[in-house]
Amino acid sequence: MTESDARPAWKLILAGVLDFVTIFAVAGYVIGKLTGGVTEDGFKLEGLPALLLFAIVIAYFPLGKRAGGTLWRRIFGVAP
Repeated sequence: MTESDARPAWKLILAGVLDFVTIFAVAGYVIGKLTGGVTEDGFKLEGLPALLLFAIVIAYFPLGKRAGGTLWRRIFGVAP
């Protein structure tokens, strides 16, 4: 692998962190809205809605890789 082919590590790390925060916030709010878990400060999920959120967050990364890259990997241009 040449230096021009290498993906900068900081882009991969930052994309992963931003992907996690984005999917957690968006999916959490949507699930909260559907289940009545939206509060003045954001959302509060307990029980099955919380488990659903964790399942979605975990599934996001392998599904994103299959789809050609997650949102932030595509934005940073480091999609696989």
